[in-house]
Amino acid sequence: MTLYFFALMKTLSFAFIFFLGLTFAFSQNDSLSETLKITVPTTFKKAVFVEKIEIPVQSKTDSIVDIKAEYWDTTVYNPYKNFAPEYPLNIQFTDSTYASPIPRKKVITSRFGWRKGRPHNGIDIDLITGDSVKSVLDGVVRFARYSSGHGKTVVVRHYNGLETTYAHLSRIGVKANDTIAKGQFLGKGGNTGRSTGSHLHLSVSYKGEFIHPEYLFNFDETNTIRSQDLWITHKWTRAMYHSSRGLAKLTLFESKKEALASLVKQRKVYVVRKGDTLSRISRRNSTSVAAICRTNKIKRNATLKIGQKLILEI
Repeated sequence: MTLYFFALMKTLSFAFIFFLGLTFAFSQNDSLSETLKITVPTTFKKAVFVEKIEIPVQSKTDSIVDIKAEYWDTTVYNPYKNFAPEYPLNIQFTDSTYASPIPRKKVITSRFGWRKGRPHNGIDIDLITGDSVKSVLDGVVRFARYSSGHGKTVVVRHYNGLETTYAHLSRIGVKANDTIAKGQFLGKGGNTGRSTGSHLHLSVSYKGEFIHPEYLFNFDETNTIRSQDLWITHKWTRAMYHSSRGLAKLTLFESKKEALASLVKQRKVYVVRKGDTLSRISRRNSTSVAAICRTNKIKRNATLKIGQKLILEI
């Protein structure tokens, strides 16, 4: 009976001291600093001692990104239509890899670029109707409904400000305002909207500006993000500078200085060859028809002659 009473009293003493430690700790840590200091009882040779320990906690003052604070509209595909971001754009990643949006090898059937006289602002990835489509990064669903042209569409806004669009789905499996983890199911792939076959149209945008997805992500088996700190110039947000039939030569800018330096135009002389057109020359040299016409003071419907010299700003 005496031993039982002694054990009970020791347990109650431990609990009381621990409670006092917690109470004191929280009274001293109303702002929840980086560590929580508490006192706990320990025993050595039947003697009770009080020991101070520190437990790491998340601070209330830690920066928490509220991605729903601005331009959050769950009914409009692009809520940034009247917003003009400042260039160059800076995109930062905390991850070095992304989750593949489809459960099979990624085969790109059409890239970001000019296609059939109009801009193609994403990439098309081949899939079979019914394939699971997943989010490439953590985020929150901003848009999950039918969109003209895109069919059944999900748009996820990520914590670095990027938005990714998953279009032509056969079924949507999430709803607006759902919190999404990297690799989480969004819906089933399909062929809805303006589409000629089953595929996933994946686009990446930042505050309404579409970005060449392959400037940010490697679409191979590594699923790697090209850099954790990227600067994007107009060239990588304008489909007119690229061809949807091939991957453009990538020059990554990992500092603002590099991005600004790239804006200084370099000129070269191009000699017109047989079969050349302004659109073909522009695609091959990563420039626009408008820029060629402006620099050379010619009209878009001007007839080119073999051997004619054009000044190209690249």
